[in-house]
Amino acid sequence: MSTVTVVATRTVDAPAAVVFRCLSDFRSHHQRILPPAFSDFRVEEGGTGDGTVVSFVISAGGRSRRYHMRVTVPEPGRVLEEHDTGSSLVTSFVLTADGDRTHVRIETRWQGAAGVGGFFERLFAPGALKRIYDDELARLDAYAQEQAA
Repeated sequence: MSTVTVVATRTVDAPAAVVFRCLSDFRSHHQRILPPAFSDFRVEEGGTGDGTVVSFVISAGGRSRRYHMRVTVPEPGRVLEEHDTGSSLVTSFVLTADGDRTHVRIETRWQGAAGVGGFFERLFAPGALKRIYDDELARLDAYAQEQAA
């Protein structure tokens, strides 16, 4: 098995505090930036920041999978992580403030499957997931600008 990593970045035209609030408030904001590839989004515990538990289905590359994620905030205002409770998958949102703009990096990594299935996973999953994250970052940019106004 090898680690599979997917990264997408974008500069968002809103202050870091606004962007972080949009990402960390799963009840009011986060679900509003999710692309159509995400469905059945549920807040199961908490709702804002550290300790929040959410679940959703993501469809990519002709496959759908349910995730059950526990949120951690290792660096408040800067880093938020979602840890899948059923696998090695971790998605990190890293914000870097730049005045009234924010550089946002989404990175997902997991231990890929072995064998032929793992080969195809490493070949196709990163591209499909990156397209979803590029869409999510564009939605975050538009939504955060609305929230900042």
